[in-house]
Amino acid sequence: MSDQRGIDRRTFAKTAVAIGGSAALSACLGRFGGVDVEQGPDDLSSIPDRQHDWNAVLATDEHGNNLQPRHHVLLLFEYAADGTPSERDRETVETAFQTLERAYVRGNEGLLFTVGYTPRYFDRFDASLPDAVDLPDPEALAPFEDPELDTPDALVHLASDHAEVVLAAEEALRGEREEVNGVSMETSVDGVLSRVDRRTGFIGEGLPAENDDVAGVPEGEVPEESPLFMGFKSGFEKNQATEDRVTIQDGPFAGGTTQHLSKITLSLDQWYNQDSRRHRVSTMFCPAHAADGVVEGVGDNLGTDPEIESRGCPAHTQEDARTEGVVGHSQKTARAREDGRPIILRRDFDSTDDDQASVHFLSLQRAIGDFVETRKQMNGTDVAGSAAVGQRTNNGILQYMTVTRRGNYFLPPRAHRSLPTPDPR
Repeated sequence: MSDQRGIDRRTFAKTAVAIGGSAALSACLGRFGGVDVEQGPDDLSSIPDRQHDWNAVLATDEHGNNLQPRHHVLLLFEYAADGTPSERDRETVETAFQTLERAYVRGNEGLLFTVGYTPRYFDRFDASLPDAVDLPDPEALAPFEDPELDTPDALVHLASDHAEVVLAAEEALRGEREEVNGVSMETSVDGVLSRVDRRTGFIGEGLPAENDDVAGVPEGEVPEESPLFMGFKSGFEKNQATEDRVTIQDGPFAGGTTQHLSKITLSLDQWYNQDSRRHRVSTMFCPAHAADGVVEGVGDNLGTDPEIESRGCPAHTQEDARTEGVVGHSQKTARAREDGRPIILRRDFDSTDDDQASVHFLSLQRAIGDFVETRKQMNGTDVAGSAAVGQRTNNGILQYMTVTRRGNYFLPPRAHRSLPTPDPR
């Protein structure tokens, strides 16, 4: 396949995922044919109980950094009945999820998915979630934001390197396919869960550059090798919390985690057309990185470590605000660390939903409070007003981003993922 045809394929695949539905899946299959995807195991006991245990089956780059699947679908659902879920509904939903696990091997080449629930879902029960589950209602987390707050009952996140896989899995879940990857669907969530929103996205080299014909990003400016619209790599191994760190350790839901999902629109005309390369490196990483020429291209030369800690960037945040007139995004967020590592695990990806360049910022953490603390440090309110640093201007990448939605979710262990009660005991 030529480079041009390769570009055509990834652009078409992204568009098909964004459109969704049987027609998009048929078009995808008709243009490229089906992909040969390995089925999952008949015996599901080999699948980890932690829904968020993805790292062991994720692809990696040449340095060992985990690579997120290229295509993503976020399905927001309401429970269709009144009151608390019935055991029959619970079994129906679980059977649908288990069928997907038998249909597709776990990993980039197959399918990865999680199921989360909001505080509103648990409000229908008389009992409360155990203390070990920190799941407050979503709220604005900066003085300059006014997001809409997501309060569906459930969120299903589907991810794969293959557009055909996420589309087929979505159709199967919703009862619009009788078979998926050679496996018959015994049930679907149709009639139990009602979809109220659908969001899509992508991450990976070439995808942002080939999908820059939307508002918020100047066409032709995103580097071809960049996995994200802002032109730099993300997800460095040493700049991520471990899966153990984000896992709830105690109580009946030990093995679960919490998830935050934000939708953030991007405005990158100034970023690419006015700001210098030095300014972009300073505000994304740290002024020291720009001064020393640490970052080459999109940052692949950094390997697994963006060198935020080793160059003392967090400790110099206040000083850089005064003397450099700019502070970095990674520099600020690195102030929310434990034992030298972040306390959240990022699995975010870009999007062109609504023809607008944006980010679906998805993070996992043991407690929502860990995300709130990380966001507090990112806000940089403590350095605003120092020299040229304002509440958003020269304050990391804040001026290029607008949070439009926020939602908090609880991802129970896999054994309790289907319409859980607040206490599985």
